[in-house]
Amino acid sequence: MSRKAHSNTNWNWRLLWDLFLTFLRIGAFTIGGGYAMLPLIQKETVEKKKWVGEEEFAEIIGLSQTAPGAIAINSSIYLGYRVAAVPGAIFAVSGMVVPSLVIILTIAVFFDQFSTAPAVKAIFNGVRPAVMGLILAALFKIGKSVLKNRTSIIIFAVMLLIGTFLDLHPVPIILMAALAGIIFLNNKNNKDKEAKKA
Repeated sequence: MSRKAHSNTNWNWRLLWDLFLTFLRIGAFTIGGGYAMLPLIQKETVEKKKWVGEEEFAEIIGLSQTAPGAIAINSSIYLGYRVAAVPGAIFAVSGMVVPSLVIILTIAVFFDQFSTAPAVKAIFNGVRPAVMGLILAALFKIGKSVLKNRTSIIIFAVMLLIGTFLDLHPVPIILMAALAGIIFLNNKNNKDKEAKKA
């Protein structure tokens, strides 16, 4: 079961520290940022901590994608708030940001010394394919919890084709998917509820 957001603003320091350290690990050990962070966020918050379920995590990713800013930052704010209200959002996003801030400042200072080093280039060339594999693995796990019927699979396939061949911004694609959900899946959910009552 996922943890409900706290309705009060009492500061549970153990929980807040756990949030901070969790997102600190995510920020520190993910190379590539953005979507590359999703597998680790999913593993930490869904599988290990069980703060949210697979379906809610997929919803969080969709909401984070439509909001301005980086998807990793937006999702950390939402997840932190989901677990411990406003203090949780502050600690989660702080943990996510600190590693990037420190690493980028370090790179800025020493950029000229190691930017052309063959070893550095080799490291990143090796890491990038692994990151792609992790992203696909996370998408597979999320997909199992989201693509539960023919309608959702059709919506997924259509939006995938639109995103691939029309090169649209993610926001209109998500809005189209939301409209399709209202038109097709809302009626299906209502029918399922009525069937269960009967």
